[in-house]
Amino acid sequence: MQQSQQTSVSNTYYNLVSVLYHALESAQTAATYVRDAQQSGDQQLAQFFQSVQQTANQQAQQAQQLLARSSR
Repeated sequence: MQQSQQTSVSNTYYNLVSVLYHALESAQTAATYVRDAQQSGDQQLAQFFQSVQQTANQQAQQAQQLLARSSR
């Protein structure tokens, strides 16, 4: 069982920061996969990973907007 720690950061804020971090990490990883697929000549796979990257970037942007809203 995982013990919870008390911090001055709200769960909502922490969750948004976590989603932002992981979305950016996912987008960066997908960019690497796009290059790998392009280098191997698999355009269909490259397009798939570009779609994954785009979705992750959109999620990161939305998390960033929500963070800005919650810090007001």
